[in-house]
Amino acid sequence: MVRRFDHLTITVRDLDRARRFFGLLGFKETIAVVITGEPFASYMGVPGIEADHVTLVLENASPRTEIQLLHYRHPEASADPQTGDLHRIGFNHVCFATDDIEAEIRKMRENGFETRGDFLDFHSRKLVFLDGPEGVVVELSQWH
Repeated sequence: MVRRFDHLTITVRDLDRARRFFGLLGFKETIAVVITGEPFASYMGVPGIEADHVTLVLENASPRTEIQLLHYRHPEASADPQTGDLHRIGFNHVCFATDDIEAEIRKMRENGFETRGDFLDFHSRKLVFLDGPEGVVVELSQWH
């Protein structure tokens, strides 16, 4: 039986921008290493892998909420032009709950990160989408 969410991994070209984006949401870097060769190449199915692997943890969250960032040095990561397209098949978005969605969005905008559109009130929540690192869509929610 699955017990809980463990982590989400995002492959990025701009590691500093991704760190900054998630840092503004309250994630703190806990581990940063370079993964290379075996056993990573076999495990991930990426021959010749060499990548920065950064673990970010949401402070004071229970259970632990973790984002892992991968920045490939080799081989070059392949871009997916449809990553942020919410009507494609596959992964759609990740959502984080907040106590003050207006304050979070104000902070993100002040630091150059924009929402994808207006707020929506739906299923007892106020919701808004952000364009996250590499087009990954991040949603914030505030429960009524």
